[in-house]
Amino acid sequence: MVSRAIAWIKDVTAGAEFADVMIQPRRLTATGTAIGSAPVGYRLDYKLETLSNFVTSGLLVTARGEGWRRKLDLRRTRSGKWSIRTAEKGSLPLPGPGGDVADFADSLDCDLGLSPLTNSMPVLRQDLLHGGGPLDFLMAWVSVPDLSVHASRQRYTFVRAEAGGAVVRYESLDSGFTADITFDSEGLVIDYPGIGRRR
Repeated sequence: MVSRAIAWIKDVTAGAEFADVMIQPRRLTATGTAIGSAPVGYRLDYKLETLSNFVTSGLLVTARGEGWRRKLDLRRTRSGKWSIRTAEKGSLPLPGPGGDVADFADSLDCDLGLSPLTNSMPVLRQDLLHGGGPLDFLMAWVSVPDLSVHASRQRYTFVRAEAGGAVVRYESLDSGFTADITFDSEGLVIDYPGIGRRR
């Protein structure tokens, strides 16, 4: 079992994230807090749980800012059925929380927007720290801070080994965004250009 406390600085959107992460054989759990400045100032708290093989079982997220608060409870059963529960208070001029689970019914993973944490699950499951790819995935992507949920098609490809880790290329097949992400030997992000880097 590996237990880590990690802080990432977010330069592009001026923010930070702190997570307590526990990795057991083929399983990851984490709790974390993020602070961001765009498109509005917000604080976000989350709890992530996976089942065996790093498959998402639950993501509970609360986001709040001046005059508003939102909550998202995104779940996936062992049989592969997704569900969403939401709550909101106040006014936020962004899309509402939640989404249509039919759009990402076949996905195994959630992807919390602007967080380096959730990239670990597909990389660990497919052992991409040691080679492989390109591999395509369908994700349940959670937009931050509005907590709307969308299907996201993504591709991961091993690029090279580095001392104490590896570089894996991430590609969004919907937006064209690409980044070479540096992971440590435990599969946790060291540097995700444009999203966050460790301090």
